[in-house]
Parts: sequence; C-alpha cells; structure tokens
Amino acid sequence: MIYVGVDIGGTFTDTVVFDEKEPKHIEIVKVSTDPNEPEKAVVEGLRREQGRAQRVSLLSHATTVGTNALLTHTGLAKTALITNQGFRDILEIGRQRRPELYNLKTQRPVTLVRRRDRFTVRGRTRVDGSQLEQLNNEDLRTCAQRITWSGFDAVAISLLHSYAYPAHENMVRDVLREAGFSGHVDVSSEIDPEYREYERTSTTVVNSVLSLLVSKYLTRLERELRLIGFHCPLYVMNSDGTASTITQASQRPVSIIESGPAAGVLASKSLASVLGCRKAITFDMGGTTAKAGTIINGRPDLAYEFEAAARTYHGRSIRGSGYPVRQPFIDLAEVSAGGGTIASIDETGGLKVGPESAGADPGPAAYGKAGRQATVTDANIVAGRINPTQLLSGNLQLHYDLAVEAIGRLSRTLGISVEKMAERILRIVNNNMSRALRLVSIERGRDPREYTLISFGGAGPLHACDLAEELGIKRIVIPFHPGLFSAFGLLTAELSRTFTQPILRPVTASVERTFTQLRERARRSLKQEAFTTYQAMEHVDLRYQGQAYEITLPYRRHTNLARLFSREHQRLYGYSSNDTVEAVNARLRAVIPTPKARLAKKGLRPSRPPAAISSRRMSLLGAWQKVLVYSRETFWPGVYGKGPCIVEEYDSTTVIGKHWSWSVDGYENLDLTTRSKSQ
Repeated sequence: MIYVGVDIGGTFTDTVVFDEKEPKHIEIVKVSTDPNEPEKAVVEGLRREQGRAQRVSLLSHATTVGTNALLTHTGLAKTALITNQGFRDILEIGRQRRPELYNLKTQRPVTLVRRRDRFTVRGRTRVDGSQLEQLNNEDLRTCAQRITWSGFDAVAISLLHSYAYPAHENMVRDVLREAGFSGHVDVSSEIDPEYREYERTSTTVVNSVLSLLVSKYLTRLERELRLIGFHCPLYVMNSDGTASTITQASQRPVSIIESGPAAGVLASKSLASVLGCRKAITFDMGGTTAKAGTIINGRPDLAYEFEAAARTYHGRSIRGSGYPVRQPFIDLAEVSAGGGTIASIDETGGLKVGPESAGADPGPAAYGKAGRQATVTDANIVAGRINPTQLLSGNLQLHYDLAVEAIGRLSRTLGISVEKMAERILRIVNNNMSRALRLVSIERGRDPREYTLISFGGAGPLHACDLAEELGIKRIVIPFHPGLFSAFGLLTAELSRTFTQPILRPVTASVERTFTQLRERARRSLKQEAFTTYQAMEHVDLRYQGQAYEITLPYRRHTNLARLFSREHQRLYGYSSNDTVEAVNARLRAVIPTPKARLAKKGLRPSRPPAAISSRRMSLLGAWQKVLVYSRETFWPGVYGKGPCIVEEYDSTTVIGKHWSWSVDGYENLDLTTRSKSQ
C-alpha cells in the first residue's frame, strides 16, 4: 500500500509518498502554492505518481483555506443568523475583551453576518431546558420566507439554551426547509452543544460562512484527483491532529481551521515516540510564520477554544481580535517570523522585522518576482547561510545580488554594512521566535533544558542552534527532509469524531448517566457513517462552582472527580479549595482505525562524514568564519561530525553552530548535542 500526505502551505505545497514495500525510501516533492486555486499544486505534486495511483490507499492533506478566507474575508458564504428576540446584536456585544486596552478607537473584527441579515423569533427556553415561551410560528414563517427569497447561501441557527433543549432549533430548520431553502443550515446544538451563547453562536456562524468555500474546494480537489487516477479515500487534517473524511469536513469546516499547524506537531509526536523522547518542543518555521508547541509523554497540548483569524503578539493570540471558535485544537504559540517576513525601518528610525510578510508572491527580493523589500530569507543569503543556487536541487533559483540590494537599502539608512544589517535582522527574528518557545515552556512552568527541540519547516533548521543556545536546550533533532516533515505527519493521523454533551451539575450527581447517553449518541452517529469499530477516549470539564472556566481531565467511571480536580488545580495554580466541584461538559473522542505510515530504522555505520561539497564564509551571528558545506543526501546512519558547518538538502539548510556535535541516527535524523566550549 502507498500513503500520500499533502501539506498546503502559504508559500509551498509539500507532498510525501510512503510505500510500504519500500519503507526506507520516502519520495518527496515541493511546488509553489497558488492561493487562489490551492488544489492545482496538489495535482501538480502528484502527477509523477499517476502510474502508481491504483496502489494508493490513503491520501491525507492539510489546508489553510479556512484560515485564509477568514483573514481576507474572501469566498465566504452569504449567511443569515436566526436567534431569539432581543439577541440580534450578540455578535457585536460578545465579551468585554479589547484587543488594544488603551486605544480608545480600537476596532473589533468585522462581523461575519451583517446586522440586516440577522433575524429574531419569539420563544424562549430556560437554562434547564424547560420552555418559558413557545416558538412563534408567525415569526418563523416570516423569517423563513425572507431568507429563502433573499438568496442566502447558508443559515446559522443559535437559540438560547439549545444545548439543553434542541427541539426549538430543529423546528426552525424544518420550517426553513418547508419554505424552500436549499442552502447549508447549521444548528448550534449540533455544531457546539455547550453553554455560553456568544461562543456557541460565533462557532456556528464561522462554520456557516466557511461551508460553501470549503465544500467547493474539497469537491474540486476530489474531482481533479479522480481525473488523474486517484480514487483512494481522501482525508483532511483537523485542528486537533486527527483527520476527517471530506464529507465530514464539508459539513464541519470549523474543525479544520487550524489544519496546517497541527500536521507538524503530529509528525513530531510520531518521531518523538520512535526516538523514546518523553519531552519535546516542536519548532516549525516556514515562509510566513513560526510555530512552537510541546509534546509530553506522547501528548501534545490540546485546548478547546481559540479565536480564528486573530492577531498575535509575541506568540500570544490577542483576545478580542478574532472570531471565537469552540473546537479542540493543538495549542501552539505562533509568531510572524518566516522566510518571507519583511524587515523595515519604523517611524522611530529603528529596525523591525515583521509582522508583514512577502508571502509566496512576490516573495523575498531574492526570488526575483518583483519583490523589493528585504526579508529573513534575504538576510540568510547575505549571511552566507543559504546557497541561492541549491534550493530544491537547483529548481528554485535565488538571486544573491537582489538580496544584497534589498538589505543594502536598509543598511544605508542606518549607516552600517550590508553584512551587519543581515546579522541584525537575524538576531531580531531569533528574538521574536524565542518568545514563542518560552511561551510553551517557561511560561507554563516547564524547564526547556529538559526538552529536545524538534526543528523543521523550510527555515527551521537555519535557526535551531541559535534558539536552542538562547534557551539552554542541549539536544536538537532535525528530521530528514525537514521542509516536508509536516506532510509526513498527515500519514500518521487518526480518523476521529468528537462528541460533547453538557452536564452543569455538581460531581456528586450522576455524571456517569450523561456519559452513558453520550456513548449511545456517538455509537448511533458513527454507525450512520459505517464506522462500527472505534476506540473511545472520555474527558470531563470540571471547575469549582462559580468559576468562569474549566479544567479538562480524563474521565473514568468510579473516579473521585472532586479529589482529582483539586489535585490538578493545586498543580496548575498553587492552591485548591473545599468548594463544590461542578462537572460542566462530558467529552468523547472516537478514534477509528486507519492505516498509518511507520518509519523504518536502518542499521548504523559509525564513521566521519564524507568529503564536503564546498566551503563558504558564514556569519555565526557575532563572527564570520569559513565553514565546510555538506550534502545531506550523501550521509548514512552512523555518520558524525562537529560544527560549525552547513548541511544542505533538497528542501532545507541546517546551520550547525560551533558548540554542537552531530550524528545521523537510524531514522536518518540529524541529532545535534551541545559540547563544552573548551572542546
């Protein structure tokens, strides 16, 4: 069997082909992404595999199409919102979160549904699910007719306390269909069956506005793949590192918003497992952003709410700057620091790097695509860290003179040399990225010196040693083909479904009764999709009564939940209480067995490295030195050496600092460890 993983990034689309018959050989290809038609890059990357298309048993891909649509407000479905009378402005009212606390003219995100496209109906349900007022049939018929006649693509229905009593929302949907509405309809009791009406409404609206775009994209992708002979199951990476069928992803596009970043963490989880690495920090630096996460005992950090299309500051999402979405996702710190990040002089006359990016078009100045602004890639070229003629085996030709020209414009403004300006740019971007690493380690009570840094992405290995030294990390692992490592993660994803049901009772009540109902709901839903075999993982959200937010913990029958919660609260916040512990939500994740690619280990042949392919002068960010340049394609498991040196390969370049020793392990990873400065 052959497995294919495709990671559609903002700059490049990466394809990895894994053949079980040849597990020690992985084929890779990297092509430029067309942001307007991302499926074209997928097809281009797979054309060479047409002869083996019938043997492909799984094709999984990650995409940023949802995130990009929310950022640019392009391609979104014309959506109507139906809610209770008196709650028409819930999207504007939201929460008291200001993205800029002291800015009196701060702007909230543009609402995804215009006020004139929001409709209200009389009728009310209490918090316990009992009816305070029946739905008004006249209101229902009137808004259904107006929506049907107005040409909406999608409708989001979100009524008060529908998580406890979904019948009212189902009635609204039925009336819409009877009125002749044929578009996409979402009810909040199915999309996000939890309390807090603003977050539930926002999540449902985000799902609705993305429905048309994502379904059309997946339909086009499937059609194009079928035309070139690929008839295998097609999966999409979810934000939490699991996968969905394209049918499920089309119905629940809100679940794939953070699809791209999750793939790299999933690949790191697989790698950490085979290496026996209990604690790892993941560092993914591509063309536009850098992302950091942690994996402890095989588990990445998961969270259950985020703001889609939000701005970030030093790796933190700025609350109130995006659209709240309640979906499980891998919790990452992200900064605007990639190869295309633009360096400029600010209004004070100082140098800044980011957050603007040149992206894939026009890209860094060295691309020769009319881009004139200096970027991190240009700085790495001027600093001797990137060979402009060797990327993608020479298929991506960069222009050294254009990089020098772009950096030179900045250097003349500040009155320093071009080389010093390149070093300054790299120091600043390293400082920005180290904040993300600190956010997922030190600021969460974790000592980075106890962790291994797994660095990947096209630009990650260029900066890994500098960042590790800054945080005191003593070991770095650079996977084989780091620029396409995220695509490999797609081949290790588990197909899953997540089910949630509110509890909102003290843990002294029967929490097990709710889980029994949830298990039955999950069983019926999965049976409809012909999934009869799955593994269920159960969690429960707990809090002290009166608290605003919860802690999610594993659920086991007959467990003393109050004691378990108090211990975790003590560990996280330094104190516990005798207050009543309340169960808020029951969660069940069903994992369906699917084929997965597994790395093959090769035998070691310890020896010194082969002859260098060249040498060149390179900046070590403090001193310039002539270093040897190796081709990674000539390495074998067991080869070892010392820095400083450069290791080039098809999709990336690794800069190994002067205080680092390196070796190639049985999985062909570059394994870097620090040595004492006297060695």
